[in-house]
Amino acid sequence: MGQRLAGLKCWVEQTFTELNIELAEDWQCVPVSGDASFRRYFRLLSHGMSWILMDAPPEKENSHPFVCIAKAWEPLEIHAPVVHAVDLEQGYMLLSDLGDDLYLDKLTETNADELYGRAFSALTRLQQCQDIAGHPLPHYDRALLQREMDLFRDWLIGDLLKIELKPGVMHLFTEVSEFLIGSALEQPAVCVHRDYHSRNLLVDGDDTPGVIDFQDAVIGPVTYDLVSLLRDCYIEWPDMQVYGWVDQFGEMLVEDGLLQHYDRADFYRWFDLMGAQRHLKAAGIFARLNLRDGKPGYLEDIPRTLNYIIRVAGRYDSLLTFAAWLQDVVVPAMYASEHFENQHLDRWFS
Repeated sequence: MGQRLAGLKCWVEQTFTELNIELAEDWQCVPVSGDASFRRYFRLLSHGMSWILMDAPPEKENSHPFVCIAKAWEPLEIHAPVVHAVDLEQGYMLLSDLGDDLYLDKLTETNADELYGRAFSALTRLQQCQDIAGHPLPHYDRALLQREMDLFRDWLIGDLLKIELKPGVMHLFTEVSEFLIGSALEQPAVCVHRDYHSRNLLVDGDDTPGVIDFQDAVIGPVTYDLVSLLRDCYIEWPDMQVYGWVDQFGEMLVEDGLLQHYDRADFYRWFDLMGAQRHLKAAGIFARLNLRDGKPGYLEDIPRTLNYIIRVAGRYDSLLTFAAWLQDVVVPAMYASEHFENQHLDRWFS
C-alpha cells in the first residue's frame, strides 16, 4: 500500500502540472474512507481547496465504467463527482469533492421527507440513462440476480453459520429464487445504480444529493434503487412511512414518463420482493466481507437485513416456508454463533 500511495502522490504532482493548477508546497493527502471494495479514497488539500483522490488497483477494480457513467450523467444533472483526471492503467483518479455529510449521518425524523424527496428527484433522472459512451448498460438478467442470491446461501448460511443444507432446503432455495427473479424481471426496466442508499448519498447544499459509488450501474427493475434507499441495510423506518414514500415515488415515475400508470398493489409487491432479493444478496456480502476481506464491521448490519427478509417473506404465501426456515434455523444459528455474540440480536428477533 505504501508503494501505491507514493505512486499516487507522484501522479498528483504530474496531473496538477498538466492541468495548470498550482499545488501548494505543503499540500496534504488525508485518508477519507474506504468502502466494501478494494478502492481507497483520500482528500487532497491545497490552497484552501479540496479534491478527492481515488486509488483503485487495476488488478482488483475496473474504473472505466465509473468514468463513463459519470460523464453520461452530467447532462441529466445528476450530482455525481466530476472526473478531473484519470489514469486507468495505474488506477488513480482525481474527482471533485462532494464532502463528508452522508445521508446516514444526517437523516432524522424531522428532515427525512425533505432528504428523501431530493433523493427521489435525483433517482428519476438517473433512471433515464440507458447507455454510457454510446454503449448500452449491461442488463440485470436472470443469471446476475441468481448469483447475488447465491451469496446468502454460500457465505452466510454455509461459510459463516455452518448450517448444513439438506436437499429439501436446497430445493426451497431454488423455489424462492425463481419466485423473486420472476418478480424482478416483470418490472419496467430503467437505469439502476445498485447501491443507492444512505452511505452513497451526500448532503452538500445542492438541491439533489451527491451520488457516489455508481460504477456497477445496469439496466434493471424500476424498484431496485427505491428499495435500496427505503429498506436501507443501515437505517430503518416504520412501514407506514416507507409505503407513503413508495406512493410518492410511484407518482413521480408516472409524471416523468417512466411508468405508464401507478398500480399500488403491483408496485408494493415489486418493492417487497425486490427488497427480499437485495437483502439476501446484502447479507451474503456482509458475511463475505468479514470472512474473505477481514471487515467484521459489516456483521452488525446482518440482523437488520435478515429481519427485513423474514418480515417480507411472511407476507407472501410463496415465501412462508422460507420465512419459517429462517426463523427456526437461521436465527437460532446466529444466536449460537460467536460472530454475533455482541450484535444485540434480541432487538431484531425477540
